[in-house]
Amino acid sequence: MALDRWIALVLLGICLVYGYAAWFTMDGGLAPFMRRNPIWPSTFPKVLSIIAIMSALVILLGLEKGQAEDAKPTITWTEFRSYKLAQAALLLGLMVAYALLLRPAGFIASTMGFLILGSAVLGERRWITMVIVSGLATGVVWYLVQVVLGIFMRPLPAFMGV
Repeated sequence: MALDRWIALVLLGICLVYGYAAWFTMDGGLAPFMRRNPIWPSTFPKVLSIIAIMSALVILLGLEKGQAEDAKPTITWTEFRSYKLAQAALLLGLMVAYALLLRPAGFIASTMGFLILGSAVLGERRWITMVIVSGLATGVVWYLVQVVLGIFMRPLPAFMGV
């Protein structure tokens, strides 16, 4: 079995666990008034789990390849060392650091830092452009979540008292 199918198999297992959690465990603690709502907090995870399971099954069953079965797989074990695994590991590390720094450093600093460092890891070298784009993206997302949706998100570090 090709590497892309093994990855799809692993993702299918993760998506099945995620789907089980979304369908059977998330709604148990809902307040009584929320049980009458047409959209629950678990609605998006339920839809996401269905789409992810279907996508993993399409790859696992080879339906995306079409009629050309004699074609060489795009991901192989023999070329495994040529992939940029260090970049992928560094991006995963940045994601973990972002999640851990989100509360203590605040949304604006941690998000801008993640976007700037992430784009630098991926090879972008125009620092002024990275700072401007990450600043605009961070500001727009913070404004939409804080002001439009009304969800409080700590914009500044915790020691600043905001």
